[in-house]
Amino acid sequence: MGLIEELVDHARERARRLPSREFIPRPVGASLLASLRGKLRLDVIAEFKQASPSLGAIAERDVESRVKAYARAGASAVSVLTESSRFRGSYDDLERAAKCAPVPILMKDFVVDPAQVREAAFRGAVGVLLIARCLSAVQLDELGSASRSYGLTPFVECHRDEEIERALDLEDAILGVNNRDLDTLEIDRDLARRLLPGIPNERVVVAESGYESAADVRDIRGIADAVLVGSALMKRDDPSGLIRELRG
Repeated sequence: MGLIEELVDHARERARRLPSREFIPRPVGASLLASLRGKLRLDVIAEFKQASPSLGAIAERDVESRVKAYARAGASAVSVLTESSRFRGSYDDLERAAKCAPVPILMKDFVVDPAQVREAAFRGAVGVLLIARCLSAVQLDELGSASRSYGLTPFVECHRDEEIERALDLEDAILGVNNRDLDTLEIDRDLARRLLPGIPNERVVVAESGYESAADVRDIRGIADAVLVGSALMKRDDPSGLIRELRG
């Protein structure tokens, strides 16, 4: 079994264990879409993750203090990993981040079941990651509908042209292009540079993975609304300098 299949299987098992929720609060404050202000300026989605399959353990950080530091430095939104087996994330991290963050929170996970979308909403997220590689067209539509029903913005992560075509069918979705190959875990920053210009200019698009300096984002300025950065920020005791450098 490959890594992606393992993570999807684990996600299905975790989804089966989620409790039913009789009351789901609607998100308040700025939406994830509204927080990303267009292509004239590159926004930063700063990520909280303590481990990853490619790096193993990254850094142990307190989620509240890290999220507040991201916001103070100018991050437009914060992404929180909730996958537990390889990323050491949790729904508790998500809830703690949402309670203290003055910016929108995106839940990142291998989402395969509407119950996970419901839990994201219950814990305070305003957006939820949907990985096109892991979902059929029917599943993507189902999870997009679930996101709308709970007031969340779907963030559809793509790696290929055909995945972008499917994601464009969700009219309210943010589209992300992830430079990391999910099979080899290798990063090719040229992927976002190649794929982003083919997405209609009015859609909100985000470049993901492999950005560690202003030089790294030079080629996506003007074609991406935002860049999502995780490991490079988590490694730093003070992430503010990098966030400001990436924003430019």
